Amino acid sequence: MGYKRKSCQEKLADKKNLPKILTLQKSFPCYNAVHKMGAEAGDDVVLVNPSEIVALMKQVPKGKIITLVEICKAAAQKHHVKGCCSLTTGIFIMTAANAAEEAANEGKSLPLPYWRTLKVDGFLNEKYPGGALAQKKLLEAEGFTILTKGKKFVVKDFEKNLAEVK
Repeated sequence: MGYKRKSCQEKLADKKNLPKILTLQKSFPCYNAVHKMGAEAGDDVVLVNPSEIVALMKQVPKGKIITLVEICKAAAQKHHVKGCCSLTTGIFIMTAANAAEEAANEGKSLPLPYWRTLKVDGFLNEKYPGGALAQKKLLEAEGFTILTKGKKFVVKDFEKNLAEVK
């Protein structure tokens, strides 16, 4: 009997061992990113459940955007810690986007405006359904100006359009 690959919707299911509070160590794969967000080695950080990330992404209204940094800061504040693992958060963001597209392709509704969630510094996410070009098209349809930086895309003045999430 063969292994059946999990759908993105299945991957998005909450994990029994999360959320989990850990003490940040320099050996963590996310250390540099979490440190840039203000956490130091020895501070408590949270590994969140996918549903927490989806809930934050759903709060972003049309005309607003959010980045991985704001999502991490909101998750950390909710759990009363200094930081949030940006690596797992980024994976959950990408999985949520693909789960939303998967559901739409199956005729189900998963109202998640994932294209409004950007990478750090306002960059578009090439791992979203259709890649960065598809995200660019969706954001431009909402009135955002997208600039090209090398081979990547970034939202012009993204800081001016950040949504507040809790």
